[in-house]
Amino acid sequence: MRDRVELAVPGAVVGAVGGLIAGGLSAVVGHPFGWAVTTALAMAVPLGLLGGGYGLLAGSGRFRLGVFAPAALYWLIGFPLARLVAESSTGFLLGGGFTPPADVLGFLAYQGIVSFGWAIGFLWLHERIAPHWLDHVRSRNALAQQWYERYVTHARVLRDASARARRRRGTVVESPAAKSPAAKSPAAK
Repeated sequence: MRDRVELAVPGAVVGAVGGLIAGGLSAVVGHPFGWAVTTALAMAVPLGLLGGGYGLLAGSGRFRLGVFAPAALYWLIGFPLARLVAESSTGFLLGGGFTPPADVLGFLAYQGIVSFGWAIGFLWLHERIAPHWLDHVRSRNALAQQWYERYVTHARVLRDASARARRRRGTVVESPAAKSPAAKSPAAK
């Protein structure tokens, strides 16, 4: 169980931080402090849980690394639901009742459009945080080790494809050692 929970950490952190930023933005636009804190909590909890769910799916190999479509589809459903939970529960957390939007379908449709931007940012951050986290925990977590190896393999494939593309274009970049005068002199060969 602990191994799987550790796979969820990067996505949960990215999701929760996104929700906390929403609360900060609420304070910036002039909402009262209590409202901003409530907004942060109402957004951070569902986005953190969904982010952790994304990490579990990616870690189990259900999502291919570096591919945007699965993340976009995941958040196309998850982001509007998280926003609906946040929107509906904010009033409850402030001491009133649940306050769902008047036009729920319109609200969900708009949030679905916004979800693509969220998915881009989420995936970008997740792909930068997850490998470092997996490297940190892989010595004691076999699942993290497998996922980390997938990242390493993916990075090698990208590096090799990039090198082939540079060779085809004739823009091979020499290493600093190859540019040194000693390496270019006939005596060095």
